Amino acid sequence: MFSNQRQAEILRLVREQRTCTITDLAGRFDVSDETIRRNIKPLIADGLLIKVHGGIMLPERLDEPPFQRRMAVSAEGKRAIGARIGELVRDGDSLILEGGTTCLHIAQALAARSRLTVVTNSIEVARVLAPRNGNRVFIAGGELRPDDCAAVGDSAQAFLRQFHVRYAIVSVTAIDMQGRFMDALPADVAFSLAAFAQAERRVVAADHAKFGHSALVHAFGAHAVNLLVTDEAPAPALAQVFAAAGLDVEVATQQGSSNA
Repeated sequence: MFSNQRQAEILRLVREQRTCTITDLAGRFDVSDETIRRNIKPLIADGLLIKVHGGIMLPERLDEPPFQRRMAVSAEGKRAIGARIGELVRDGDSLILEGGTTCLHIAQALAARSRLTVVTNSIEVARVLAPRNGNRVFIAGGELRPDDCAAVGDSAQAFLRQFHVRYAIVSVTAIDMQGRFMDALPADVAFSLAAFAQAERRVVAADHAKFGHSALVHAFGAHAVNLLVTDEAPAPALAQVFAAAGLDVEVATQQGSSNA
């Protein structure tokens, strides 16, 4: 493959996968890491790609797309995930629910539940659940992001430490083939880890589009999670990583759910 053809294919892959690592690209094209670095150098110089630690991404991907646009991405899968978690959580349960788009779909599914105790950093999640069915909602303070109306920072993490809950339910930006859960922003990783520390059961909600990709910040490994709820079974290699870590996987559909 000529260099310019490889560059075009690299651009296509980054557009599809959000981010790519140098090592993954070298393996895909069966060339050395140094060859890939030479290929991407002019693309970076032209502003078509941005270099991050160990890889590359599109300039606009340094931050995730606006919240409402993300709500529409993989919406059917997120609704299925929300419905399954709505079955998992029972009336009277306690949970921490962060403010990602998948978690907002979960909040909408939980609207049928009653007497929940919900701790969140999301105004949107609080708006859905606070007025309903005798729920108690505690919302963290901190810097409020304009994109998703979620509070982040040290004060939000400190707020979580006073609670002990049945479930911590978080979403992620990506899960790579080594079973590493990743996010786009360090503040979201910090909130997820603080939530996990206060919960009996640690749950990740992630649609299948997150599998096999990487993101800017490594959050935690598969061993840190009790349950992954997704909308399609992961590839066999990734399923083996999850099984070796003792991570349960449930595949949710609009009709129901199954164990992967």
